[in-house]
Amino acid sequence: MSGAVIFIKKDLKITDVQEEVLIGSLNIISLLGSGLAGRTSDAIGRRWTMALAAFIFLIGALVMAVSPSFAWLMVGRSVAGIGVGYALLIAPVYTAEVAPAASRGALTCFPEIFINVGILIGYIANYALQGLPPHLNWRVMIGLGAVPPLFLGVAVLMMPESPRWLLMRDRKEDAMKVLLRTSVDQAEASERLEQIVQGIQYAKEAAAVNESSNPNKTSNPNKTSKKDGEGKWRELYKPSIAIRRMLIIALGIQFFQQAGGIDATVYYSPVTFKTAGITSQGGILGATMAVGFAKAGFVVVAAFLIDRVGRRPLLLTSAIGSTVSLLALATALVIIGKSSTVGMAREAASYLAVIAACGNVAFFSVGMGPVNWVLGAEIFPLRLRAKAASLGVAVNRGMSGVVSMTFLSMSKAMTVPGTFYLFAAVSALCSIFIYFCVPETKGKTLEEIVESFHVKPQESLDKRATDLSELELGNRRGIPVKAETAVS
Repeated sequence: MSGAVIFIKKDLKITDVQEEVLIGSLNIISLLGSGLAGRTSDAIGRRWTMALAAFIFLIGALVMAVSPSFAWLMVGRSVAGIGVGYALLIAPVYTAEVAPAASRGALTCFPEIFINVGILIGYIANYALQGLPPHLNWRVMIGLGAVPPLFLGVAVLMMPESPRWLLMRDRKEDAMKVLLRTSVDQAEASERLEQIVQGIQYAKEAAAVNESSNPNKTSNPNKTSKKDGEGKWRELYKPSIAIRRMLIIALGIQFFQQAGGIDATVYYSPVTFKTAGITSQGGILGATMAVGFAKAGFVVVAAFLIDRVGRRPLLLTSAIGSTVSLLALATALVIIGKSSTVGMAREAASYLAVIAACGNVAFFSVGMGPVNWVLGAEIFPLRLRAKAASLGVAVNRGMSGVVSMTFLSMSKAMTVPGTFYLFAAVSALCSIFIYFCVPETKGKTLEEIVESFHVKPQESLDKRATDLSELELGNRRGIPVKAETAVS
């Protein structure tokens, strides 16, 4: 959209405020999609929820491509936003639930990889199609966005359902077939099946205990959440200590991912590069395309490293690197803005601004971009995973909407360099948050990760969490499986 909006402004004569609304509305509207996606995926399954997301986005892209006015463009953008909300929630949840622990991080990065590849293709299309008439080029650019959902709609027919969702529906044989397809051998598949069954079983027992402890509550035979091991929203709104810690980590990472201004760098890169002294339309689109290459290339690096070096090192490297890059970008723009900066000095500062912008998205893509989705899909128990993920997407898209809908206004109020200095300060705070709050989850099964939130590193066995509503892995006494083995 960052390249297409240049031509939309010329064709439909939209204002700067309308441009902000057009770009940012997708993120705000996606809150609706993410809110619906958690319940939808628990009801119809992860796989068909992905198909629904693709269909919604397809409709949105087509409506935008044929829009005769700004109003119709907003209708299409809103529909596409709902599809984006669905996709952002379900893709990492599905991948985390299907993938084995050894490769879960890399595989959960794949949605982020394809998002960035799509952004890059969009930048290339913008550059290649700029020669078409202004009333046509942006429509072709946006219309091409309808192609990927078609491929996803076909691909979903060949994808297996999440084994964890299947077991929540008592489809053990189907779940085992999926695990056999996604495990090294039958022994590993059987072990994964046993762990998932234990988690669901004790979630059911927890629900039964809570039900029996509340004599004033009448049961609803048509309500399925208790019998299939799903959690309730009140567990997130009034969380236990362990769930609260999970929420602080997941929602905090989602907040900082967008509060650091990555969408300002991506969506408004033409504005940034124009401020950096690049005046030609081809030069601006070319620099924007460089941003796309950096963003797409380094997310592949993240997928290669995430299961080797871990989540924390990538997140810390990402946050610190983005802070330095944003400081360099803002400083370069300040230098360019001085009337005394001319000749070679101005040209060098322009190059620094482009390099710093590419560095910002590169550092983002190596950590904060993909890893926050991995963490959000890993740390919550199965009964709450989809619902918690929807909260994470809501925070992420909400913050993204705030940034993208206010960047031009903030730039006018405090200048473009001042805005990027603000983003650098937020990125520095993100580094501190990661260092003190975010744990390492590399190499652990989803059930082991949940267990780790209930067991302090140096806590004795008899002080471990024993409330079945807290722990989804253990025996009838609430003791984790591994701990019980150690005792016996």
